[in-house]
Amino acid sequence: MAKNLLIVESPAKAKTIEGYLGSDFLVKSSYGHIRDLVKTDDAIDTDNKFKQKYEVPADKKAVVSELKKLAKVAETVWLASDEDREGEAISWHLFETLGLKEDATKRIVFHEITKPAILKAIENPRKIDYNLVNAQQARRVLDRLVGFELSPVLWRKVKPSLSAGRVQSVAVRLIVEREREINRFHADAAFKIVAVFHTGKGKELFKAELPHRFDTKEEAKAFLNDSINASFAVSTLEKKPAKRNPAAPFTTSTLQQEASRKLGFSVARTMQVAQRLYEAGRITYMRTDSVNLSDTAIKAAENEIVKAYGEKYHKLRKYKTKSAGAQEAHEAIRPTYFSEHSIDGDASERRLYELIWKRAIASQMSEAEFEKTVAKISISTRKEELTATGEIMRFDGFLKVYMESTDDEGDVTGDTESDNALLPPLEAGQALILNQMSATERFSRPPARYTEASLVKKLEELGIGRPSTYAPTISTIQNRGYVVKEDRDGKPRDYRVLTLDNGVVNENIKTEMTGVERNKMFPTDIGVLVNDFLVEHFKDIVDFNFTASVEKEFDEIAHGSKEWTDMLENFYRPFHHEVQDTLENADRATHERELGVDPATGKPVSVRVGRFGPLVQIGSADDEEKPRFASLRKGQMIETITFEEAMELFKLPKKVGEFEEKEMTVAIGRFGPYIRHNSAFYSLPKGLDPLDVSQEQAIEIIKEKRQKDIEKVIRVFDENPDAQIENGRWGPFVRFGKQNLKIPKGTDIQAITYADVLKWAEEDTKGGKSTKKTTKRATTKKK
Repeated sequence: MAKNLLIVESPAKAKTIEGYLGSDFLVKSSYGHIRDLVKTDDAIDTDNKFKQKYEVPADKKAVVSELKKLAKVAETVWLASDEDREGEAISWHLFETLGLKEDATKRIVFHEITKPAILKAIENPRKIDYNLVNAQQARRVLDRLVGFELSPVLWRKVKPSLSAGRVQSVAVRLIVEREREINRFHADAAFKIVAVFHTGKGKELFKAELPHRFDTKEEAKAFLNDSINASFAVSTLEKKPAKRNPAAPFTTSTLQQEASRKLGFSVARTMQVAQRLYEAGRITYMRTDSVNLSDTAIKAAENEIVKAYGEKYHKLRKYKTKSAGAQEAHEAIRPTYFSEHSIDGDASERRLYELIWKRAIASQMSEAEFEKTVAKISISTRKEELTATGEIMRFDGFLKVYMESTDDEGDVTGDTESDNALLPPLEAGQALILNQMSATERFSRPPARYTEASLVKKLEELGIGRPSTYAPTISTIQNRGYVVKEDRDGKPRDYRVLTLDNGVVNENIKTEMTGVERNKMFPTDIGVLVNDFLVEHFKDIVDFNFTASVEKEFDEIAHGSKEWTDMLENFYRPFHHEVQDTLENADRATHERELGVDPATGKPVSVRVGRFGPLVQIGSADDEEKPRFASLRKGQMIETITFEEAMELFKLPKKVGEFEEKEMTVAIGRFGPYIRHNSAFYSLPKGLDPLDVSQEQAIEIIKEKRQKDIEKVIRVFDENPDAQIENGRWGPFVRFGKQNLKIPKGTDIQAITYADVLKWAEEDTKGGKSTKKTTKRATTKKK
């Protein structure tokens, strides 16, 4: 039996580390946390210094039992969970649950899974850091108390089955407040002047812009008319060098932001992929708010830059962490080996690794050098001057490898034109020939809705949450139905363009789409309702400064300068009093709004949150006749829906005729508009308004769907019509009742028997159970 038992959090990490240690070491995984607070109300004794009651969940009993047996026979147990507070708490839970002895237990940490890092950690063991454990305990206990006490208030005063969390509630508030800013926003129009010139010496055209915008069409038109017979010349020409520096290496939050912009990854997906890269020994620890690189890493980056690009591309840089509440002194996220420009793995692993490698390498490279040219162009008939800007790259530096993206939030004018175009050779005093001039109506933009990544950035700026909390927070607010992440189509908007061409000013009306949203976060009506209730009755819970100050207190506990039970006492007593007061005195929240009166019945039309979500109602519960109800459509909200929009909802469901002697009905369901016919449902194509569907269109949609279904089926088994081979997105598969069964590679489709189907179905059922269990174990900590 091995003398040493080393326990890590995940099996992937265990497998990587086992290869680095000799036969004296047995490496096992705890699969994340091995125990948690009991689910009952007595989990925390608030009258006895917040003493906690823990239990080992059913799915962890076998793991704990195995680790106990191995720990008993080992001379030394090495606790090697992650190096953050959560990891420290896992080590403490292992120590307590396995009944380990102080003198035979060693705690080690490392921020990369490489042989030198593991061996160095073993040479420098320490004891469990109880300050870090207490900081994690304080967060866990506080969040449990908030969740357990707030949720019953929401059930009674808002809607059954709701729940609330401390950091999540602040995130929802940010999204709700941003939505209201957008709803209040009024777009202002202004005319932007752009002129196209050439020098007369060549055919090369270049653009110049008037820095000033005109508020009215008349002013813009006057400017164009004044330019008809004007002469233009370069009044001043300024050339100046410019430099651009690389961004710091990734922290958790900047990685989440950049992976969202460049790769389109959700925050949760970024963390899942980064976790796999870390456990495989490819990158350093992925939960960090430090931008620091170790001296070893800086030297390795220098060697790789000089070797790959040359000496002039290298510049030693040391970055300091700006975040005041930075947790532990980790390194930034970087590749473990800079010499590996790319890795084997699935597509998402390869892409994220490449992003991390480029960002880290670029951080140690020379700045990019440019020559910026600014030409001012005078107009003989006006006092204003046009500005032409050009940029020439003199040395690419770090841009050879990497360029940071920005959130595409636009500017107030809605312009996205680049200013780094090349200018032809120009001289001061040089006359220019006007090719064309235009005045385009541009509208100011509302504040941008949050993406997952820009929400993380905002939370970090406010000092709310820490690297380990961003992804779970954003997943939770979506899973609870308080926020949805989705695309929304914009609306057409006309804008005017005045063009000066060949001495004549013409006006045209053009159309653009405005308000197009991609992967943006929208509050739901339930999210708005819960947020407003919390803002009214629990100010501290949703207060940005208060939540940030709680985070600082966790940091103080981690540094040993604050007693964790005192911190909990100060928070809990006033909060508990607010809970009791709200339960006794607060009115029930519905967000009900009166919209008007139904002209047909004279009954009131109102909108509110009902048992199954937001709805419009004609009539009231007191009427003899039962009220009529209609659900709101996607994109409609209780706060903003108009009387006219509400009345439109009652036009559905709509009968559109018969087909095959059965009625066809158009309606809107949970997944969008559809046609119901003979107990079957047929989705409407995108862009077709359900109110406009004709009998002929409905029949065509039904026939097309049936034809597609026929083409999809390759073969039906005589023994059971519920078993059939179909063509799927990734090739043929067997549909067997509710199971979708994978066909083994190389199998002849025609040779598949019903016995094969039964065998695969049984294997799938067994495999499904074990897969589910493993997934649960592996993700326990993240929850």
